[in-house]
Amino acid sequence: MDEDLFPGFSTSRIAVAADAALHVRTGGEGPPLLLVHGHPQTHAIWHKVAPRLARHFTLVLADLRGYGDSSKPQGDADHANYSKRTMAQDLLTLMQTLGHRKFSVLAHDRGARVAHRLAMDHPDAVRRLVLLDVAPTLAMYEQTSQDFATAYWHWFFLIQPQPLPERLIAADPAAYVRDVMGRRSAGLAPFDARALAEYMRCLALPGAAHGICEDYRASAGIDLQHEREDRAAGRKLLMPVLALWGEQGVVHRCFEPLEEWQKLADDVRGRPLPCGHYIAEEAPALLLEQVLPFLQGESQA
Repeated sequence: MDEDLFPGFSTSRIAVAADAALHVRTGGEGPPLLLVHGHPQTHAIWHKVAPRLARHFTLVLADLRGYGDSSKPQGDADHANYSKRTMAQDLLTLMQTLGHRKFSVLAHDRGARVAHRLAMDHPDAVRRLVLLDVAPTLAMYEQTSQDFATAYWHWFFLIQPQPLPERLIAADPAAYVRDVMGRRSAGLAPFDARALAEYMRCLALPGAAHGICEDYRASAGIDLQHEREDRAAGRKLLMPVLALWGEQGVVHRCFEPLEEWQKLADDVRGRPLPCGHYIAEEAPALLLEQVLPFLQGESQA
């Protein structure tokens, strides 16, 4: 990756499971903050906000299993090794390995789904939680409309049995990145050319197409089972939660994200921001205005 996106940060690869090691970038000083990306991206999404965050926090930027330069294991029959529970355990092990027993999390898109599971399964480890442009996975599937299915077509394409989606993605990974990201409200204009090239490079790596498909296959199956178990048991997120989403995006149009997160947490606040889906790259200054006071424990209007 182009080091210029994260000047002064260090890079490492840390084993987190028998079948996975995560590509990690670290930098900054202060309390630990884990940053987790979405689809079809890598930790490069944070390059516009990392310098400011690094003044206040020790940042850990990780590529999820199946993404970026992290491991891309073959999926299990039930996709359990790409469940958000497994991916959350990856992140917990990563943070513990780095010496961080309790930390805050800022996560976008797929990463926010992993962060949701991390905070639900390991509440003692997560101090504060920021979720970007998602409603809970179960709520989104249960409330799927034609509008949502048309806009989020990839949710239903990627879960098809292998090797169909893998073969089509691997035929032209760069086109997949351009199509998925460029068809959102802001097009491709917000993305730094170096970051966009990184997303394309990583999706072309061996196993990457399979990894992203397994992520979505898990969310359409075993992840829903885990969320239904939470609901049946009345489990809630115990830490303060901030939910932010783009008012020009599909989540805002098709769902009520704040209401949905309020069903799962007692201390939750949130609002839409005047941008689309890729908040950290479309509206980095607005994102920082919201997350810095929250993560530093100050009151948030």
